[in-house]
Amino acid sequence: MAEAATGAAAALAVSMGDPAGIGPEIIAKSWAARDERALPPFVAVGDARAVERVWHGPVEIVTDLGQVGAVFAGALPVFRVEDAGEIVPGSPDAEGARCALHSLELAAGLTRSGPAAALVTGPVSKAQLYGIGFTHPGQTEFIAERCGIAGDNAVMMLAGPSLRVVPITTHVPIAEVAGLLSIALVVAKARATARGLRRDFGIERPRLAFAGFNPHAGEGGAIGQEEIAILVPAIEQLRAEGIDASGPFAADTLFHDRARARYDVALCCYHDQALIPIKTLHFDDGVNMTLGLPIVRTSPDHGTAFGIAGQDRANPGAMIAAIAMAARAAGFRAAYQALPGAA
Repeated sequence: MAEAATGAAAALAVSMGDPAGIGPEIIAKSWAARDERALPPFVAVGDARAVERVWHGPVEIVTDLGQVGAVFAGALPVFRVEDAGEIVPGSPDAEGARCALHSLELAAGLTRSGPAAALVTGPVSKAQLYGIGFTHPGQTEFIAERCGIAGDNAVMMLAGPSLRVVPITTHVPIAEVAGLLSIALVVAKARATARGLRRDFGIERPRLAFAGFNPHAGEGGAIGQEEIAILVPAIEQLRAEGIDASGPFAADTLFHDRARARYDVALCCYHDQALIPIKTLHFDDGVNMTLGLPIVRTSPDHGTAFGIAGQDRANPGAMIAAIAMAARAAGFRAAYQALPGAA
């Protein structure tokens, strides 16, 4: 699954997430590893005090993304959002949630309007955001709305060095999944996935493998009808459109080494079917990437970890991977958009 490393000229915008979580720490540690990991210039968007509470390295406030390149070699650039109130690592509150939301909105705006090459989002607490009136299921849907994209057309892909997965349904009760699956939904998610792999990863003909919904992929209808009624017709439609789609395969045989070599992404029927293998293989370097947006957006595939915030225990691996993937994707997308007839 190796791709050519393609850099982006402009800086990346990295929203800090909840200031009481580990976002500020892993962003700072990512900056500290910038040379070792060959990271491109990026700017943290949020309250600079959240970084200073957990890290003693150099921080410099910038007011224009054009300053980031000159600042980045010697200090972590921070595009400041209003104060988040009293910041206590590990103790989230409403003021911190408001700061996290404003940081996300500003970072998304900087990317959508052009100064930033890509958006990387730090971890937020949905519970805290809901407490201040946030109505979206998550950051993905919020960003999609800000980009003028219907939430159903945005695809959540989780990616690591050896596996990419897409959950066709996401944060819904398992009891509701069968009723939500449809041929139209499967086809729409697959189309967006194939297009995203072409323009953001440089894969000319992506190979999509589908996991069955039922044990043993339904065993020809003996253990459920979803494969016959939904997945097989969807796969046939995708093949007719020229998309390399295969399956449905029994999910318990889809993620070993030899199986992973046969596809570029696995599309799974529900959240845990996709998230368990990716987190097993890439817990410390998994990246959440949103496909189907007019901008590149990635995020570390973990939460706020309030329990270890402020203790210098947070592993920055997933944030480093998210920054690196965003930069590569921005480069691939620029090249793709320069092709004749590219949309």
